Amino acid sequence: MPKVSSVTVSARGAQRKAKYVFITGGVMSGLGKGITTSSLAKLLELSSLRVTCIKVDPYLNFDAGTMNPIAHGEVFVTDDGGETDMDIGNYERFLNEDLSKENNITTGQVYRKVIEDERKGKYLGKCVQIIPHVTDEIKRRIRDVAKKSAAEVVVIECGGTVGDIESQPFIEAFRQMRLEDGLDSTFFIHVTLAPQMDVVGEMKTKPTQHSVQELRRIGIQPDLIIVRATKALPKDAREKIALFTSVPIESVISDPDLGSIYQVPEALYNGDVLKPIMRQFRLRAKKTDLTGWNRVVSRFSGTRDSVTVAMVGKYVTLMDSYVSVNQALQHAAAVNGVGVNIRWVESEDLEQDPSSFKKLDSVNGVVLPQGYGQRGTEGKIAAANYARQSGIPLLGLCFGFQLSIVSFARNVLGLPDANSTEINQDTPDPVIDLLPEQRGLSELGGTMRLGGHDISVLGPSKAYDIYGSKTIRGRHRHRFELNQSYISKFEEAGMHFSAFSDGGRRAEILEIPSHPFYVGTQFHPEYVSRPEAPEPVFVAFMKATIADATSDKRMKVPA
Repeated sequence: MPKVSSVTVSARGAQRKAKYVFITGGVMSGLGKGITTSSLAKLLELSSLRVTCIKVDPYLNFDAGTMNPIAHGEVFVTDDGGETDMDIGNYERFLNEDLSKENNITTGQVYRKVIEDERKGKYLGKCVQIIPHVTDEIKRRIRDVAKKSAAEVVVIECGGTVGDIESQPFIEAFRQMRLEDGLDSTFFIHVTLAPQMDVVGEMKTKPTQHSVQELRRIGIQPDLIIVRATKALPKDAREKIALFTSVPIESVISDPDLGSIYQVPEALYNGDVLKPIMRQFRLRAKKTDLTGWNRVVSRFSGTRDSVTVAMVGKYVTLMDSYVSVNQALQHAAAVNGVGVNIRWVESEDLEQDPSSFKKLDSVNGVVLPQGYGQRGTEGKIAAANYARQSGIPLLGLCFGFQLSIVSFARNVLGLPDANSTEINQDTPDPVIDLLPEQRGLSELGGTMRLGGHDISVLGPSKAYDIYGSKTIRGRHRHRFELNQSYISKFEEAGMHFSAFSDGGRRAEILEIPSHPFYVGTQFHPEYVSRPEAPEPVFVAFMKATIADATSDKRMKVPA
């Protein structure tokens, strides 16, 4: 197999070797490496460099598609149909551009390719080993992303924590890339934690020291350390870290907690994070223009009136299960000049305790997010009906779209046993049914209807008013859909389907015109919402919640 070049092409046509920034984490997981990676990439982009990001996930899963959101967080779907780690969503939101499924590299992908090549005899009888065969495949994938994206700088985040056995082949591949590409093309950043003990009030540097020692033990000396903490790291702590890690003090950057994740790029910029990178990469200093970005970020700060939105879901014990929905709501609220408080409502609670519905009386909107399986579905169906009858603005997303249809069928069409065949295969009224091409599939991973599809919007409709276009594009992740043999009954009873895809075969948007705002999308609009370009249906939903918050009385719908 020919070696993949990491050369990119500049605007003038000259070839330029890609530069690589490797970001590892220490002390503990969940420090915010994804936000750090996204923020650094944004700063490089604002410095007029072509940038892309890669997330390395050391787990053996081929992708994130079969993982429980409570265990791993949201599954983010790319336009080209990848079921990826949620940090790919962070990268897209900060860079304001679409990435590919190839930007998420997992151990499962690497090992499967190595084993496939071994079965084909591509190793010419050699004993296949972690080094060089697995590490070579890792390097090939990284360089292939650099080549296809024509990036001048590739920022690679390694999931997990240094010392994890799963991540060792990836970190070894990074070490080899420094030898192969040189010091002026590779840069290592280590993200750590400085915990503060309440008893003494001192910010402890020992965990960072030990973490860097572990990194150095496996052959990597960090070029820069970013220290997460609840507040700014004092100078004496930075000096101590610099002394014991052999990193210049100007390359020990403090990254304290902030009011918004979108403030992190400026915080890192003020810490001079770019200076050592530009110097080592021998790149000419380019003005980093934060003007436009700060204008966007300013929407997320300051004292503002707020609306309250109930998130009625199955995975509310982990907020990262719905991170794209959370961010889309924040984007839409900010552009509407308000804040948003998200009230987490476990859908099973609505099933077990009818008094739980009182939680919805004081909210200004209800979101029914994505999900799968039977657990908690009756609560979501009941919440959809409660919002319809009470005149509360509702936005249903994918599974929420489907269960809103089930709710309407039961409570308006008079079909008490209507359901989705995902939940009850024997329902007499399968208003939601399996996509025809899904029948007979034996594997779950990567077999759903995935990725971007063009959608035709019908007018006049609320959907057309929202999008202002007859054609939009939405990302999908589903196996079930509206059973269109029921569509005329829904239309006659007041639920309108205003957008379709695949030549009209698939319903994509529902709305109830007589309701203040009752809209559902089969696609996932949250995946494409960015702080610089909030997704229109979220913006419209947020306007409806503001109207609800400022109205003297809410419209009631007869049962």
